[in-house]
Amino acid sequence: MPRSATQPSDAGEPLGPLPQEFAALIRPELPSLIQEIGIEVTRAYPEYARLLNGPYGQAIRRGVEQNISAFVDQVASPSAPTTLRDEMCRRFGRFEAYEGRSLETLQGAYRLGARVALRRAKKVGRRYHLSPTLMLSFADALFAYIDELEALTREGYLQVRAEAVEQPDALRRRLLHLILAAPPAPRTAVTELAEQTGWPLPDRVTLVALRSPAGAPRAQVDNDVLLDPADPQPHLLFPGEVDDARRRMLEAAFPAARAAVGLTVPTASAADSLRWARRVLELIDTGVIEDAPLTFCADHLLTLWLLADPGLVDQLAERQLAPLAGLTPTRRHRLVETLRTWLETRGTAAQMGELLDVHPQTVRYRMRTLEARFGGRLTAPRTRFATEAVLRALDLRAEAGRRGER
Repeated sequence: MPRSATQPSDAGEPLGPLPQEFAALIRPELPSLIQEIGIEVTRAYPEYARLLNGPYGQAIRRGVEQNISAFVDQVASPSAPTTLRDEMCRRFGRFEAYEGRSLETLQGAYRLGARVALRRAKKVGRRYHLSPTLMLSFADALFAYIDELEALTREGYLQVRAEAVEQPDALRRRLLHLILAAPPAPRTAVTELAEQTGWPLPDRVTLVALRSPAGAPRAQVDNDVLLDPADPQPHLLFPGEVDDARRRMLEAAFPAARAAVGLTVPTASAADSLRWARRVLELIDTGVIEDAPLTFCADHLLTLWLLADPGLVDQLAERQLAPLAGLTPTRRHRLVETLRTWLETRGTAAQMGELLDVHPQTVRYRMRTLEARFGGRLTAPRTRFATEAVLRALDLRAEAGRRGER
């Protein structure tokens, strides 16, 4: 049975509950503490470093943050509900079972995270001159909390193990997780589990990301489709391409859900297809891509490429548009618009003037200004291409802003 902060410690000294004010001292530490725990855990357990870079990385990070924040929330308000945290821990357990691992690694990661948190708490204690008894109470409460996390995780883990014996669907969900594992699982492991489930292993697959919550499918999903609608980021795996028949089936199965269809890739690259599909949903959320019930990545490849790394776009824009630095925003905007039009059309002053709704003489003046500032960079193929790419990326962002204002 897990210990509580009000039960005697191993030394026999009665410990009181943590004062609620202690949460106010710990809470500002959370962002850097979460980052430190992530570094320590991935260093000690490299398999988790690979998972964080895979298709489930974002969900795993949210779960870790939720578990750590929930401890501080309980200190601040002991009666606060823990429903979200409990379900997140069970999902962690189910995930470990799907991945075919024992619970020892995850339990070790929990304990390591607790030691890092305790080390940070000691620093806070020295900073605020907290009593040794209070710090002992913190340690006792922290490891009791870890006991709770482990118990909840074990529930989810055992649930999947039991289902695997009784329900073929559980094996298919595990197969889906194995195919999407990062780095890719050995081909022999995937082949063996596919044979065990009676699922013909295809050469190429297409992943579909559903906007959460997707809900249970209302129509019969094709038997060769692997899916896990209960996942925090629900998704499906289609053997081969998503053709018109598959599209109709998908729309009938999830009539109220928004979905993004990834690219058709070799089965070993399935995680890439899912990553691209989820990125399309993110770009829809930010207004870069127009919303629709079903969106195909194949229709937005250039957008995906140009906006794959927003920070890198900022760096590239700073370098490529450096000759325009120091100008007023209005003048800079006019020159950028003229430069974009010239790069896209290579038109005459009259043609560009019509597109920009200005006099051709104005276009000539602006082009002379651009040539003076950029020099040979406008005619060098490599720099001209980089400038055109960054202007296209910035235009996509601007379009998202305009849609958001509507």
